[in-house]
Amino acid sequence: MSRAGGIGASASRRTLVAGLREAARVAPSLSRGLVLTAALALVGAVGALVVPVALQRLLDEQVLASAGPDVVAAGRLGALAAAIALIAAVASWQAMYRLVRAAARGLHELRVHVFRHLHAVPTLTLAAERRGALVARVTGDIDAITQFIEWGGIGMLVGVSQLAVVATLMVVFDPLLAGVVLGIAVLYAMTLLAAQRVLARRYDRVRTRAADSLAIAGEAISGLPTIRAFAAEERIGADVGAALERQFRTESRTRLLGASLFSTSEVFAALMTIAIVAIGIATADATGLTAGRLVAFLLLVTVFVAPVQLLVEILDQAQSAAAGLRRVLDVLDTPVDPRPTHGRSPAAGPLAIAVDRLTYAYPDGTVVLRDVSVDITPGRRVAIVGRTGSGKSTLVKLLARLQEPPDGSILLGGVPLESIRTEELRRRVAFVPQDPFVLDATVADNVRYGDPSADDTKVMAAFAALGLDAWIAALPDGLRTRAGERGSRLSSGERQLIALARAWAADPDLLILDEATSAVDPALDVRLRRAVARLTAGRTSITVAHRLATAEHADRILVLADGRLVQDGTHAELLPVDGPYARLHARWSVETRPSSAERR
Repeated sequence: MSRAGGIGASASRRTLVAGLREAARVAPSLSRGLVLTAALALVGAVGALVVPVALQRLLDEQVLASAGPDVVAAGRLGALAAAIALIAAVASWQAMYRLVRAAARGLHELRVHVFRHLHAVPTLTLAAERRGALVARVTGDIDAITQFIEWGGIGMLVGVSQLAVVATLMVVFDPLLAGVVLGIAVLYAMTLLAAQRVLARRYDRVRTRAADSLAIAGEAISGLPTIRAFAAEERIGADVGAALERQFRTESRTRLLGASLFSTSEVFAALMTIAIVAIGIATADATGLTAGRLVAFLLLVTVFVAPVQLLVEILDQAQSAAAGLRRVLDVLDTPVDPRPTHGRSPAAGPLAIAVDRLTYAYPDGTVVLRDVSVDITPGRRVAIVGRTGSGKSTLVKLLARLQEPPDGSILLGGVPLESIRTEELRRRVAFVPQDPFVLDATVADNVRYGDPSADDTKVMAAFAALGLDAWIAALPDGLRTRAGERGSRLSSGERQLIALARAWAADPDLLILDEATSAVDPALDVRLRRAVARLTAGRTSITVAHRLATAEHADRILVLADGRLVQDGTHAELLPVDGPYARLHARWSVETRPSSAERR
């Protein structure tokens, strides 16, 4: 049976470096030209050592020389040092510019890739996620990576290059003192690595808390009319406040740990300086250490400590970026629906449907369809009825390949569903859900999702063909009337009219309507029924019928109960039989019969 896991159900434990390497495979711009960028950063790091080296030579060979200072030689040395420093500065600037540019391009590619991947993830998997949390993956988590690369990435690149060059130069100056410095640095690095593992776990929680807060706040905003209608502002406000408080506490504890680590770098710098001075003076007679070399070495220590302090500060930001990167890559690890690129094409015209031993279960193991088999000839209007939870919506979503392939087989026009190219499937099969999605755009733009090439004339023709031209004329701005966010300026019935016109514009060979007339205001009921009748004429149509008036006019009725196909026939054939359809129809007739007061 089919199974679908949630996004990041088994959270990855990638390190930042491993994550960036994997992200670079998805977004090549992240690593493009990185070797040259690193080389420029190395040149900049080498240039930073000009001052200590020049100072050592100035003290030992000029100021403290037995023959006295040579002003001309000192001037030449100063000019050379200035020129090298200028070259190093230009190289560092170029390295920063290239890294920022690569990060901007690469993270843009990564964001687009994640967004497209989400659109290929099975709808059942997405249904297990909160919308705000998904938005956080594409926005907040990638923003954390962006902030790190544009600042911390440059610091790490320059800092590591500088550390390598300074360490080499210290060994050349004085191996004994260099050993002391590097020994202390290794002990400090081991402490930081232990703290880094704690920070990594903390920042995973921070990113999760941030996503939860965004999800809860997003739901509170999108559900504002309902919240006000039930006077639930105080309770929802408390929920949002509690989520934000949890995020604040988690972030505060994590930031405090990061700040504590940064303060240890000052202790590290002081300890290193004291050790160098003490050991240098104590061993000067034995090693021949001059004042100039000791001062130069102390400057090298200062240059060595600066990037260490920077790297410690970056460590906090790096763990935030690593946590965000893990969540982003978890999205890319989520399996997608199979998308055949060289599939077969069903024959032109209305599609035949053949379902054989179809079984489907949700991730928790609940079986919603059991061994369903049915053949539907082209051009037939079929209604699917049954109690809530009988498997009606799941069946039609599987027919439209909106969920993972189940056990059993589905053929459209004699071709296996999984073998049809996604682009052709979406062109040949139109799906109108129970609650159609309408964007914050004009009515015409919403219809154009069925046919992007349609101009206003064709869009208007779609409404006219469905008998809805009078409705369009009654709108404030006609086709240019804005629908509002999620169609908030329209009634539920009006949103369904737009969805039907969108389906008409697509001109599908198979039309699937999932409870498309279940939430219609009475004023639009007749208009919507006529539009559905015109839309389904001449093409294969499957309608999940909540109102059994739709089933009465269908060519064929499929009755589902507990995930099984229990009855199959026309209204005239099924109504006289003592079975599920007759009982559903009787109950529906009682519920829809006008009361005596309504008749009066």
